[in-house]
This record gives sequence, C-alpha cells and structure tokens, in this order.
Amino acid sequence: MSSSLSVYLLDPEATRALVGSGDEELLKAVRGEFGAELAADDSWFSTEIADGAPTAYEALRTMVHGGPYPETREYAFQYGYAYKRLCAMTGLFLDNSCFSPFRGDWLELVDEGLRALRITAVSVAELGYYGGFPKGVPVYDLPRCGEWTHAQCLEALEQFERTKRDGHAPPLEPEVLDAVMDVIGWLRRAEARPGFGVVGFVS
Repeated sequence: MSSSLSVYLLDPEATRALVGSGDEELLKAVRGEFGAELAADDSWFSTEIADGAPTAYEALRTMVHGGPYPETREYAFQYGYAYKRLCAMTGLFLDNSCFSPFRGDWLELVDEGLRALRITAVSVAELGYYGGFPKGVPVYDLPRCGEWTHAQCLEALEQFERTKRDGHAPPLEPEVLDAVMDVIGWLRRAEARPGFGVVGFVS
C-alpha cells in the first residue's frame, strides 16, 4: 500500500487560528473552492458516514466552530481532512512529486539524506506524525500532520549552506538527492515569506 505526502507553505499560526473562529465566510469560500472534492470524499467514505461519521462539510463546519467533537475516535479522520482543506485554502501547495506516492520507510530514507548533509533542524518523517494539528482537534489514524516553523526552516537552510561552505557533500542515491533538493526548495520558499512555515499531511 502506498502513501502520499502533501505539503503546504503557509502561516501556521494564522491557519490554526481559523479553528474555532466561527468564520462563516470562510466556510462558504471553502465550500465554493472544494465543493466537488467534498462530494467525492463523501462518496468515498459513504459507509463510514452511514455508520455515523460526519460528512466532509459537517466536519469542516464543526472544526471552524470549535466543536463539539464526537467522542468516537474512529470518526476523527474527517477532522484531519477538514484541517487539510483549511491548509489548502490558505496555503500554497508545494511540489511533492518525490513524495507522492511513496512506500515503506521512504520518509526516513530522505531524513538520512538530510542528516548526511548535516541538516537536522527539520525532519520529513515528522511531517507524518500528529504534531501539526491544532490543539483540541481529534486525530486518529490518517491523515497525519506535521509542521516546520519559519525558524526551523531558516535553521535548516543555514545548516545546508554551512555544509556547502565546508565542502561536505557525501554521495547520495539519485532519488534521495532529488527528494532532498525538493525539501531545500520548500525551505527557500518559506525563507522568502516571514512567518511562513511548512505543513505536511501523510495520507
């Protein structure tokens, strides 16, 4: 089974602030932008919805209004995808061609490539954890979400530049090198936007 890492450039604090904001205009905008996707997801998860899971829009509306969330954790996946839509609405989708699809321990292999270049401030594998979700949002299984702050992005770029200055460039497998350079591209995009970081979703 394969997975996918979707990555967005955005202001994490501003996006998290949308959760619980009660912003009805935002809900209308997301529904207008992602109406077809919301319908497709409802079709895909029709069995779960019939069993009591919220629809994609219901989950989104609950999140924007700050709850209440159901106690049944197996329905939490809908809130994870709702937050992903908020990130897609407010952020810029970054090239993920080296990460979609991926199998097995690919994210960890890319991290090894980063560490070989002495880049330790960010971890691709950590984008597949749960630490990027706003506090209070229920999470369970997929999607998973991680976040790199603006400061982490700047530190990682400085580590990369230091490695280049030191002439420390160990050989990497071509596919790993391609993925690492994609990551460097994400970091440079964040560098150019004060306060912006990277939020990633694995699903």
